[in-house]
Amino acid sequence: MADQEAGCPPKSRRLQDDSYPGFGICGWILVITSLIFTVLTFPISVWMCIKIVKEYERAIIFRLGRILKGGAKGPGLFFVLPCTDSFIKVDMRTISFDIPPQEILTKDSVTVNVDGVVYYRVQNATLAVTNIINADSATRLLAQTTLRNVLGTKSLAEILSDREEIAHSMQVTLDEATDDWGIKVERVEIKDVKLPIQLQRAMAAEAEAAREARAKVIAAEGEMNASRALKEAAIVITESPAALQLRYLQTLTTIAAEKNSTIVFPLPINILQGLLGGTE
Repeated sequence: MADQEAGCPPKSRRLQDDSYPGFGICGWILVITSLIFTVLTFPISVWMCIKIVKEYERAIIFRLGRILKGGAKGPGLFFVLPCTDSFIKVDMRTISFDIPPQEILTKDSVTVNVDGVVYYRVQNATLAVTNIINADSATRLLAQTTLRNVLGTKSLAEILSDREEIAHSMQVTLDEATDDWGIKVERVEIKDVKLPIQLQRAMAAEAEAAREARAKVIAAEGEMNASRALKEAAIVITESPAALQLRYLQTLTTIAAEKNSTIVFPLPINILQGLLGGTE
């Protein structure tokens, strides 16, 4: 069975699945009496003795308070004796639960509220019944303390950036702690990290200041590049008078494109200088 094949070696368990003490003389007398009663009341007793467990369930049978040899039964049919036998069904499917928001003081003395979700399943039904009263409740409480302990060793920056690593660390810690309960923790996820309002405002202001600083740097670089271009253009115009005339024509084209009602065409300076020189 799956619950007998999985898990750690028997030496690491408080309960040894293969050690079932005898019932004693009185116990065997009660068992034999119950068996005789079952035979005498057949077939009516069949409805009391035959039980069914579903594919995702296992049944732990207790006879006179002791677990029957062979461990968990199922899936399918199994047989119990009236009066002397009782059984407990264990669901083997994966179970998920939310970790309530925990107020945690980080390594750098910042208070945050963190919640998460845990996925686990029972891998050994016998241990889940005999080694702990309520495996589900114990796993939930252990998940809360593990979340606080793990995040308490991390800084705020690590919590915000290394969620997957933190979740994996929690999963390993929980899995080791619940192994003796027959529990297998499959996955842990960090759902949300809530920061204090004042810290949120401070981080927003810091981010805004960083963006403004980057914008100023970019603007300064743009002005520097523009200045270099203007300097190079001035050198070219100085060396070539024809470039100045070309620039003049481009300016007239730009003015005409604006669709003004009145357009004034300024005369080039060299023409005015020629006229003034001729007058003299």
